Amino acid sequence: MRLFTAIELSDEMKKAAIKILHDLKESGVTGNYTSVQNLHLTLCFIGELPDSKPVEEALSTVKFKPFKLDYTGIGHFGDLLYAETRGGQGINNLANDIRKALDAAGIDYDRKKFTPHITLIRKSAGKAGKIAIPDASMMVKKVSLMRSDNVKGKMVYKEIFHI
Repeated sequence: MRLFTAIELSDEMKKAAIKILHDLKESGVTGNYTSVQNLHLTLCFIGELPDSKPVEEALSTVKFKPFKLDYTGIGHFGDLLYAETRGGQGINNLANDIRKALDAAGIDYDRKKFTPHITLIRKSAGKAGKIAIPDASMMVKKVSLMRSDNVKGKMVYKEIFHI
C-alpha cells in the first residue's frame, strides 16, 4: 500500500483552497487540478509498504503541540502549482519528528527537503497571476497516516491512522 503522513484541511481551509482553484481556472491556468476531497498538506511521503503497522507504531511515538496553519500565497515547483502555507516552527518540528520516528523504526521515506504546501495543480500551464489568497487558518491538532489507492484512474486518499 502507498502511504504518506498528512494534515487534513479544516472546512475553512478547504473552502479557501476551492476559491483559489476556481480563481486559477477563471484566469486560464490549465492542468490536472487536485480534487477537492484530496486537498491536504503532506508532511512525509513514505511510499509502498506491504503493512502499515510499523508506520503506525513509529507515529504513535510522535507528540506535538497544536499550531496554527494558514495560507501565504501561491508558489510552484516546475509545473506544479501549490498554495504556500505557514505553520511556524510547529510544522517544521512536526515534520522533523515524524522523520526521526521513521528513521528510528528503520522505515524508508522520501527524503526531499520539507516545504509546507498544498498541491493545487499538476502539469500546470499558464501563470497564476494576481490571485487573491483568502484569509483562512486552522489549528493543527491531528496528523493522519493516509493510504493512497488508484480507483478507476483517480487517486483516492483514506486515513488509516492518526496521532
